Amino acid sequence: MAGGVDLVVIGADGGPDRAFGGSALAPDGARLLAEVLPGMCFDTGAAGCRVTTAPPDADANAMLTAVRDAAQHPGRWLVVCLVGQLVADPRGRRLALVTGGSTADNAYRRGLAWDWVVSAMVHGDQGEALLLVDAVADRDTWAALERGGGEDGAGELLSYSRVPLWGRIGRYASGRRGRDAVLPGGEGSFSRALTTVLRQGVPGAPAAVSPSDLQPAVAALTDGGESAGSSGAPGARLLVPPHGGRLLMRNRAAVRGALAGLSLSEELLAVLWRESAPTEPPSA
Repeated sequence: MAGGVDLVVIGADGGPDRAFGGSALAPDGARLLAEVLPGMCFDTGAAGCRVTTAPPDADANAMLTAVRDAAQHPGRWLVVCLVGQLVADPRGRRLALVTGGSTADNAYRRGLAWDWVVSAMVHGDQGEALLLVDAVADRDTWAALERGGGEDGAGELLSYSRVPLWGRIGRYASGRRGRDAVLPGGEGSFSRALTTVLRQGVPGAPAAVSPSDLQPAVAALTDGGESAGSSGAPGARLLVPPHGGRLLMRNRAAVRGALAGLSLSEELLAVLWRESAPTEPPSA
C-alpha cells in the first residue's frame, strides 16, 4: 500500500480514578473515527487506508508501538488520532495522554508522551502527516497550556508543533463541575463533530475537500472555543489545520447534488464509475 494512507486511532480510557473521568467516552470517539475516516479519503477510499487501533486499556508502550509501526509503512499520509485526557509533567512543560490504571502520582510517567508520538510521526516514511486531537486537560495541565508558546510551558507543543494539528482541547474539572464538561467522544466533541460533517458533507463545497475546508463546519458543531494561542478561550482550544497539503476528503454533499438529477440506472452507472476510477491523487 505504498500510495495509501496509514491511520492510527488511539482512544485511551484513564480508568476509574475520578480525576481522569475526562477520558470516560474516549473509546466511543475512537470507534467513530476508525469507522468513518477510512472511507472518506478521496483518492484511496477504505481499500487504500490501513487502519490500526489500540485497545482503550492498552499501556503507553503498546500505543506508541502502533504509531511507530504505522510510521514505517511507505505511503503518502500518516494520520494519528489521540482521544482522551491530557496530563502535564510536574514542571508543566510536557504532555502525555492518560492511560488506564493511572493515579495522580504516576499519570504522566505511565502515559503516552506527546513528544514520543510526534517524534515517531516526524521520522515516518510518509510524505505528510496529521495529528488529530480530541482531548481535555485538568486545571494544572490547562494552566501549562495557557502559558503559551514559550520554552517554559507545554503550550509550545501546540503553538510550534512539528506536525500539523487538528482538533479540540477542552478544560475538565473532576467532581460535580466536571459533569458539565464536553468529554472527548461525547456531544460537542471534535471526534463527534468531524464524523458528523464527513457523513453529511458540506453543501456548496467541491467533491474533494481539505481539512481546512472542513474546519468551519466542524467548529460550528463543537462546544465553543478559540484557536490555539489565543487567550480567554471559553473553555476550549480549537487546533486549526493549516492550509495546503494533499490530504483530500470526500464531500458527500457534492456527490448527492451531482446525482440528484440522474435516473436510477444512471445513478448506478455513476456509482460503478466512481468505485472503479483510478486512485491516483489529483494533480497539485
